[in-house]
Amino acid sequence: MADRGASALSVPDDWPAHPDPFLALNRMGTFDWDLDAGLFHMDAQAYQVFDLLPEEYDGRPETLALRVPPPESSRLDAAVARAIKDGSENYGAYFRVRRRDGTLRWARSQGYIRRDETGRPRRVIGIVRDATEELADSEARSLRAAQDAAFRRQTDVVQFITAALSHARSVQDVIDVLKDTVGLRNLGVASLVMGLVEASRIRLVAEGPAGGFVPGTRVTRIDEPYPMSEVVRTLSPRFIESPEEFAGGYPILWPHLLDLDITSAAYLPLIAQARPIGAMGLLYNDRRGFSAEERTVLVALGTSVAQSLQRAMLYEQEKDLAQGLQQAMLPRTIPSVRGADVAVRYRSASLGRDIGGDWYDLIPLPGGRVGAVIGDVQGHDTHAAAVMGQLRIVLRAYATEGHTPATVMARASVFLHELDTDRFATCLYAAADLTTGVVQVVRAGHIDPLVRHVDGSCLRIPVEGGLPLGLSSEFGQLEYPVTTLELAPGQTLLLCTDGLVEQPGADLDDGMRTLTTLIAKGPDDVRDLADRLIEVAEECGGADDVALLLLRRRGLDAVRTGGRFQQHVAPGDPEALGLARRLIRAAVGAWGAGERTDEIELVADELITNVLMHTEGCAVVTLKVLSGSDRRLRVEVDDSSSALPRRRDAGEEGVSGRGLLLVDRLADVWGVEARGGGKCVWCEFLVPEPG
Repeated sequence: MADRGASALSVPDDWPAHPDPFLALNRMGTFDWDLDAGLFHMDAQAYQVFDLLPEEYDGRPETLALRVPPPESSRLDAAVARAIKDGSENYGAYFRVRRRDGTLRWARSQGYIRRDETGRPRRVIGIVRDATEELADSEARSLRAAQDAAFRRQTDVVQFITAALSHARSVQDVIDVLKDTVGLRNLGVASLVMGLVEASRIRLVAEGPAGGFVPGTRVTRIDEPYPMSEVVRTLSPRFIESPEEFAGGYPILWPHLLDLDITSAAYLPLIAQARPIGAMGLLYNDRRGFSAEERTVLVALGTSVAQSLQRAMLYEQEKDLAQGLQQAMLPRTIPSVRGADVAVRYRSASLGRDIGGDWYDLIPLPGGRVGAVIGDVQGHDTHAAAVMGQLRIVLRAYATEGHTPATVMARASVFLHELDTDRFATCLYAAADLTTGVVQVVRAGHIDPLVRHVDGSCLRIPVEGGLPLGLSSEFGQLEYPVTTLELAPGQTLLLCTDGLVEQPGADLDDGMRTLTTLIAKGPDDVRDLADRLIEVAEECGGADDVALLLLRRRGLDAVRTGGRFQQHVAPGDPEALGLARRLIRAAVGAWGAGERTDEIELVADELITNVLMHTEGCAVVTLKVLSGSDRRLRVEVDDSSSALPRRRDAGEEGVSGRGLLLVDRLADVWGVEARGGGKCVWCEFLVPEPG
């Protein structure tokens, strides 16, 4: 058979040391051929058809040439290639197998070709069976033509069900396929029961139709006298060919089935890796007995169901583990923020142990501010989650130290670049002062934030960004421009990862427009809005994780009762000085300084300028409202120099020397305090009580 990039393949652990005589005479196995990966997986019965032992097969399709002569292999390859080229869904071909004793036997392969949405073939799922007897001579073929047609129809049904089960990713998916598929109806099944083994008991997980449940069988012991218990104990199928046989063999169960008019039943053990994981019962009401071919078909069906169940159970376990790891990396709790309503959500779209690197965080900052972070580490695996956890902690540490948003982002990029990883991350960091509504935003390759206004309208806020974290350090481009916006009372800042926006085949801008429309029509409460957005993401079934953070600034009454603001201003950075001036004016205005706003802004500007001109370090300006008998606004400017300031006479022509004179004239009281190795110059202003 043709090789399409094959690689080593694990073989079933349940290969029998001594083949069952029934299977030896009626060999029919299943296979799953991954055309992209080149994996050709066969069950134990398929090994018997090719007269191979597991140690003789290395998983590569061309290795089957050990048993399939070249002319036969060419004919089989031609049948498969023709079906793929013609766009067919199925193929069937006879070929000969040379057994280890040198004799040739006929075999038949039937496959279902699965294609992706572009029509490209991805997998071939099907059966292979011994066809020697049916092709012994032309007379036998003629005599068995009708039987063969019926048998092929049944094998086609098994193939159809096997293909449907290949999509199952949970136990419930397997149950839905078995209960709802047309395939089981074509097999003539009137009722279905299925149970899973848990310790020494069998728990019923599916039964139908509705009303067919037998009291007392929801959970049964393996040693109880029920057919499902029997097949789990013996690891052999149980075919019940008449009502009399059913009544005599299972007198406890039979009276409960009288209303279903059951005439025969097939109970199949579900075996995976040589151990029973459950059992399945197929009950009929229009037939008696099972031919050898029908038994073979049902045994193959049981094998397919068992493999699907094992994959589904493993997937669910891995998904639970991945989600637990993901949640452990995210913040356990989100701190309450004075002056804001906050909602965070996370939706995992992980596949098995694949896990995303999306995260959110809310960080209390010096000066009563708060930092909102959203980010996404490249990749969907545990390594991405581990990098995400480290990066989240580092960002939090840099932010709480009081660094500017641009510095926080640059240092985080350097940290990620120095990690032993090839991953990069996109990130958006917003430092918000909720007393003033001023928000400073920096962006590292991430999507822009959104702001929802009080009237419900929603706008995308363009933020000039830098390179993703890790890449900016690698390429020496650590500049992250700061975008300043004002969040008015009642407005909501929304940060999210691209899993909420991107859809296959859709443009990012179209996705952002769709999201803004959805937000505008959403609930007013941030928690309800967050729930609604996640619901939509679930409905769309996106293949990426979603992290979401909403921060709504409350009304003025909630933020004017007090206030604190702090800003670092580095020397030689005129943009930082200009930004500090704007933030100070916004804070003072929000705190109700009234006519003293200009005076406070002027004094703060003079003190900051003195530090930048006469010291070698940065200035740290802090504004806060003091409550007491009189309401006062205090301005503090810290620096690293221990030299005390002194007033000088600037003279009539001087351009400097008026700083402290100005402070003394405008402030109600001022002074100097030693702090560590540096000092703090402070002043206070009496301001009116808020109206």
